[in-house]
Amino acid sequence: MTDATPQPVAPQPAAPLTPAEDKQWASFAHLGGILGFLPSLIIWLVLKDRGSVTNVEAKEALNFQITVAIAQVAVFIVNAILTAVTLGFWGLVGWLLPLAVWVISIIFSIQGFIKVNAGGSYRYPFSIRLIK
Repeated sequence: MTDATPQPVAPQPAAPLTPAEDKQWASFAHLGGILGFLPSLIIWLVLKDRGSVTNVEAKEALNFQITVAIAQVAVFIVNAILTAVTLGFWGLVGWLLPLAVWVISIIFSIQGFIKVNAGGSYRYPFSIRLIK
């Protein structure tokens, strides 16, 4: 008796990125910081094994975006405490801190995009390197 079930085929590894695609996705990892850490995380998880530039730059962007997320949470906590202590008066100016963190994140993300898109590498001025 013969077995008619086909044997499973091993998945083929994805083709490596061309140098132009590698640079493009690496720069998009930085630009994605405008939306938060998810674009950098997705690009790094999906393309890290296909392009060396994308691997390095997406990790750098992801580390910075995680740092920004931690800063936003810290600012929220500080604002809540100061608003409670000052009986609400801090709420009049407290909205400036999260805005400042967001604007700095956008500025550095655009700088990273421009630098990597021009063929260079970008390292953020401050970032907690959680992903090595």
